[in-house]
Amino acid sequence: MWPFLNKAISSVIRSMVEPIFTEYTGKFQIISIIFKSLSLGTIPPIIHGVKVVETNKNELAFEPVLRWAGNPDITLVASFLSLKITLQLLDVQICAAPRITLKPFVPTFPCFARITVSLMEKPQVDFGLKLLGADIMAIPGLYQYIQEMIRNQIASFYLWPQTLEIPILDGSVGATKKPVGILHVKVVRALKLLKMDLLGSSDPYVKLSLSGERLPAKKTSIKMRNLNPVWNEDFKLTVKDPQSQVLQLHVYDWEKVGSHDKLGMQVVPLRLLTPHETQEFSLDLVKNTNPNDPHNKKRRGQLVVQMTFNPFKEDNERFSGPLDRYASNENGVGRLPNHDGPICGAGLLSVLIQRAEDVEGKYHTNPYALIVFKGEKKKTKLIKKTRDPFWNEEFQFVLEEAPFKDMIHIEVMSKRPHFSLIRRRESLGHVDINLNDVVYNGRINERYDLINSKNGVICIEIRWEVT
Repeated sequence: MWPFLNKAISSVIRSMVEPIFTEYTGKFQIISIIFKSLSLGTIPPIIHGVKVVETNKNELAFEPVLRWAGNPDITLVASFLSLKITLQLLDVQICAAPRITLKPFVPTFPCFARITVSLMEKPQVDFGLKLLGADIMAIPGLYQYIQEMIRNQIASFYLWPQTLEIPILDGSVGATKKPVGILHVKVVRALKLLKMDLLGSSDPYVKLSLSGERLPAKKTSIKMRNLNPVWNEDFKLTVKDPQSQVLQLHVYDWEKVGSHDKLGMQVVPLRLLTPHETQEFSLDLVKNTNPNDPHNKKRRGQLVVQMTFNPFKEDNERFSGPLDRYASNENGVGRLPNHDGPICGAGLLSVLIQRAEDVEGKYHTNPYALIVFKGEKKKTKLIKKTRDPFWNEEFQFVLEEAPFKDMIHIEVMSKRPHFSLIRRRESLGHVDINLNDVVYNGRINERYDLINSKNGVICIEIRWEVT
């Protein structure tokens, strides 16, 4: 089985990392970054034991202890102007205890819709690196620095409450997570924060996000030289699974130069909320979510927040009581809104960019889609050398009122994958969509002929859901 897992995992790694490479292409004199080889080798990981975790009846959670001493063949080639630099990863050893959750249970084989993976503690990672054939890990001090940096990067993405979600079944049986409501968060104030500056003060700000999301965190303003700051700032976040998601709050001390110091953090499970009721939480800040870490005994101050979860109109019955009693019914996902009541209030506009067909550039065809709405820009991943790109990427816009008279601009663009000063980007066609029909019908799913394109079309689904 390992040879097939090797190919599947390598493909996932490539799909996750290559868009990051594309972002750096053209910057810092980088012409291109490519995988020369990507394989996890012939040695599979070994499972040394499994602990089953008691949880609710609609999921199965277990924690295997994994050890892997592999022989991967992973080589990167970065081109700087006329210089090519080769970086090789070898002799990888990893020890980790992930929590794997199979949920929700559905009456279709394999009887669960997705797999959720999260690390309960930082993994132990050891490896070698060769730069241009030389062992750079032999440089004094560099080995420990790179090893800790890699552990911290992995933890920032996958240490609980962050998760990696792997869909198993398609949307017809409820595997696809759709937004079910909007979380309103007011960051009120903080009390008795740590003194981090030389003059006995701090310059705090708060970053907040929901677990299971890859969207950038939202931030408050910075309160200069203040250990008891008052913000009273409001934020809106899109909720997909109120039973399992948590609100993550991180307080930082702003620095003009260098990295910002972490003052503390805390999480609030959304299942503690009752729909449409505002609840206030006074949270004792800790260093991390590990209850056994002795650093968490140090007083770091308090953070006061107010939270309100407003389900979408069609989901009100599903969330009729406290969320900790809610049992997920994934089969309800994908219904059209019931507009028996008003449709002009706040809500969520979801834009699914499915695919484009027969697009062609004059100088290059490496398409991605650009979405422009109310001054906000979002874009899909770039796909190289294709006239028929498939993205299937969804974007959300939280709105205070229904977009009756608004237009959304969607443009297919092409970008050279390497640095160039001439014709680096070009438009492959665009479409402007009036959202009036979306508001009244709840959903549209259409093929649009691209303007300024000979034969190109784009397939888009847009939904409007009212809170």
